Parts: sequence; structure tokens; C-alpha cells
Amino acid sequence: MTQMPNARSSIARSPGRTRGVKIAGTGSALPSKIITNADLERLMDTSDEWIVQRTGIRQRHVIDPSKGESMGSLAASALITALNDARMRPEELDFIIIATMTSHMACPPTACQIAFDVGQRMGGAVHCGAMDLSGACSGFVYGMNIAHDLIMGGAYRSVALVGADTISELMDYATSGRTTAIIFGDAAGAAIFRATDDPNLGILAQTMRSDGSGWKEIYVPRDEHDFPAKVAPEPEKIGRVQMNGASVFKFAVGTFPEIIQETLDAAKLKPDDIDVYVCHQSNQRILHAARDRFGLAPDKLYVNIDRVGNTVAASVPLCLDELRRAGRVKDGSRVMFVAFGGGLTWGTSLWQL
Repeated sequence: MTQMPNARSSIARSPGRTRGVKIAGTGSALPSKIITNADLERLMDTSDEWIVQRTGIRQRHVIDPSKGESMGSLAASALITALNDARMRPEELDFIIIATMTSHMACPPTACQIAFDVGQRMGGAVHCGAMDLSGACSGFVYGMNIAHDLIMGGAYRSVALVGADTISELMDYATSGRTTAIIFGDAAGAAIFRATDDPNLGILAQTMRSDGSGWKEIYVPRDEHDFPAKVAPEPEKIGRVQMNGASVFKFAVGTFPEIIQETLDAAKLKPDDIDVYVCHQSNQRILHAARDRFGLAPDKLYVNIDRVGNTVAASVPLCLDELRRAGRVKDGSRVMFVAFGGGLTWGTSLWQL
């Protein structure tokens, strides 16, 4: 697999800009049901020790459809919390982006349904633009860069971004295998981006990349034609996440520190100049390796994978919301957001808050 093919440097902030972008509010939502490692021991050949040693995960949340839980319900709850945190009405939004790989349907965009649901629950009509963004685990970081630049372009003043995935719907815990099923959980996280007259606020540097030759390392086949060459189609694998864990781990370990350094270089900053690194929670070993590579103090690189697992597009915003509510990310903080996932995709978004 070629890493960072024909890579150009990260895009840094343009000098002389006259407006900025702030994160005005955040929110998150987790399903009520928890699956612990002990629960998985009864479903497959695994153990708590094996899972924790390789991933750092001890439990994950999954939706209970009998309680009306879905990707959309989690996303709407997270967005409502973010709007309340920002002291905004849904009618004030100019655009809604839902980063997800578990949309309800191919049509309509889930974002439209969520906009309607939020309007109904908050007592107002929402007719702003709405779209789904498919970037797998990189979706929210991609969306941050897009939301920021929509506002910086001058046509929009407020954009809501939600990362939400219910990947348990794409998992069979009895047959998906212990290297895949143990990793993922369901969640949603949201952020409200608003224009500000302070040009110092917003993105300092950003990167969005992909390597399509690695698509077969993480994919969800819809039918027998979607399997890679030399992989025999199996009916029970259709509609289920297929992942080459070893290849993904190697990709992440190599790409993670490179893209962090590249973004720091573009912003002319050093690792310690960043207050907090908010990284996609794919594997605790990968996170610790990146922390050690840059000599970061433990509190500078946030980890919550032990409690929630890999929540795909919800991973980064869930961390962000937890950090803001704990007072560890606040106005004045310099924060780097990092993600990588299926596609293969990877990206960064370095912010001055």
C-alpha cells in the first residue's frame, strides 16, 4: 500500500483574512445498551485480556432499535444538545452536514430527516441546506474543514456538523470475528460552527487525503460483485464490515505521525504548541505510539476508546464534547484534530479556538 502518494504539503491559513470561525457549541449522544468484553466472551472465541491488550477497549455502546434508537435519533439528540450549548435555534442554521457511513437510506439524505426531526423537537421549521458526507472514520475531520471553508467563503454564517454511526447494524457478533466485531461502537457527536469578526480564530492548517488502492482493507459489500479480486464472496458477509486489521494497523501507525508532523510544519508550530490532540479512537496502541513519538504528556492526547470503542465518524466529536465539558478544551485553546479510516482516507484540522 502506498502511503501519502504524491502528497503536497498541508494547507495553511491564508494571511490577511478578515473573518474567523469559532466552535460555538458541542453535543454528543450514546445508546443505552453497553456490550462489555465479558459479554463478547460468550459470543465468540475471545477474552477480556486479549481485547484490552490489543485495542485498549473494555466496553462499547450499541443501539437498541426496540427503544427507537437509530443513527438518526442519536444524531438529532447530539445536534439539539449542541444547539442548546451554542444558545441557538435550529432556524438560525444555514447548513447541516451529517458525516456517516450508516445512512438510513440512499435517498433521502439522512441529514434532511435529522433537520426535520430537530425542528419538530425544538418547535421550529428548518429549511437550511442539508447533506450527508461519507468519509468513514475521517468524515468528521473532513467535515470540519468543509464547514470552516463554507463560512470563510462568506455565503454561510452558521454550519452544524454531526458525526454519527451505528456500525453495530453492520456487525454480526457471532460471525464477524474477534478482530473486527470487538472494535466498534455506536455514538453521535455534533459541533456548531459560526462566523466571527475575530480573524485569529479558526483553522491554522488542514489536510485531507486518500489512497483508493487500499479500499479493500475496510469495506462493506452490498452484493457478491463488491468483493475484491481473489476473495470468494460469502453470503453471510454481505452487508457486514470486512476489515484487514493488520493492514489497517500498519497504515495507521505509519500515517498518523507523518500527517501530524506535516500539519505542524504547515502552521510553523512544534508539538508542544498544541494544547490537546483530538484523534480518531481506532486503537489505544496507535494513540500511545503517536504520543510517544512526539514526546507528549498523557493529558495532551485524549483517549476514550476504553469506554466507547471505535465509533467511526462519531469518534472525534465525541472526544471534543467530552473535553469541552471537562474544561480541557476552551476558548483560547489550540487543538489538532486527526483521523484516518476506510477509503483509505486520512486528514487533519488544526484550530485556534
